[in-house]
Amino acid sequence: MKIVIVTPETTTLDQEADFVVLPLFDGEAGFSPGHAPMIGRLGPGEIRVKSSGSQQSFYVDGGNVQIEGDVISVLTGSSTPAGEIDLAAAKEALSAAESMEAGTTILADSKRKAISQARAKIRVAEKAK
Repeated sequence: MKIVIVTPETTTLDQEADFVVLPLFDGEAGFSPGHAPMIGRLGPGEIRVKSSGSQQSFYVDGGNVQIEGDVISVLTGSSTPAGEIDLAAAKEALSAAESMEAGTTILADSKRKAISQARAKIRVAEKAK
């Protein structure tokens, strides 16, 4: 099967894979060749791609996924190889997110999303070390 990860700026990954794990908004799910067609929403977290005995990991901050045929298409606002994440910057982003105001429903939602993304990025970065 093939996985393609696309951000507004670039195609982060376009390669064959034996198995892919995606961070869906309600938990992780694994996919192998021949999976039924699907459209889903991604949460912030780690995409793991296993191919020819090796594994690559990427942090994504959410987005959407479509599986059709043997192609997994991921559309996300941000995708970073796990080894390239700046752990200190991710921890600073978490501190900034935790100090955001949450006086209205919109601000509370923004704060919750920012905290979730920062925590997921920290988890992926620490796992990659």
